[in-house]
Amino acid sequence: MSPVTALTYVLPHRFLSSIARKLAYSQHPGIKQWLIDTVIQKFGVDMNEAANPDPDAYPSFNAFFTRALRDGVRVADADPRALVMPADGHISQCGPIEGGRIFQAKGQSFTVEELLGDAASALPYADGLFATVYLSPRDYHRVHMPCAGHLVETVHVPGRLFSVGADAVASVPRVFARNERLVCHFETEFGPMVQVMVGALLVSGVETVWSGIEIPAYGDRITRKDWREQNIYLQRFAEMARFNYGSTVITLLPPGVAELSPNLHAESPVRLGERLATLVG
Repeated sequence: MSPVTALTYVLPHRFLSSIARKLAYSQHPGIKQWLIDTVIQKFGVDMNEAANPDPDAYPSFNAFFTRALRDGVRVADADPRALVMPADGHISQCGPIEGGRIFQAKGQSFTVEELLGDAASALPYADGLFATVYLSPRDYHRVHMPCAGHLVETVHVPGRLFSVGADAVASVPRVFARNERLVCHFETEFGPMVQVMVGALLVSGVETVWSGIEIPAYGDRITRKDWREQNIYLQRFAEMARFNYGSTVITLLPPGVAELSPNLHAESPVRLGERLATLVG
């Protein structure tokens, strides 16, 4: 474990995240432009892909960070049997869920029940598939639908805000099941599907296309929202949510419905719209 990761055990996570949020939404010209220019230079952000490629045009750092892409920069896999990658980033891990456990890194795993915050909701995925995609500061920070589906329920699970960088994932036990997260349950043509938006250190929030800001507000208990009667239906490849700073999205699929793309493995660079998995049967 690196000294930086060790330090995160004692840092005041929510306090630091609240400061990051204030800075991210600040429209002070000096502050917002310094943050934007620093991230572009440090992480090599390709502004040519942005709908607005002018770094000076964004009113805040958050507006830059959640920027839209130009039309046609990302396209969905043309095969209708393909479940598409929900975000730009890197595969942290992917593969089968074994005995209800999701592999995190060497020597580390966590249960589906821990991740979703509910034993009953975890049952359909006990022997299914998972894919964990890490979004770095250079990446496009909107998360899209792998397939079409009706929104059933969201579950805000409060927790810590550890880093989700490679060192933390390798050394912080159950980090994705300990961090604050928004669990989004969908019903699809093949059954249930879950997208989990996992918060991280200095992440200032998660927004959804159906209700706006979900994280914060911070909470001290699990909060459920039933969306069945709202009839919210999102098409395959449609935007569903966004991170107001970089983090991780975890997709869960039930057993027997799909096979993960064979070229995916830990640290694989991925782009929104590429093939995540292929429906079977």
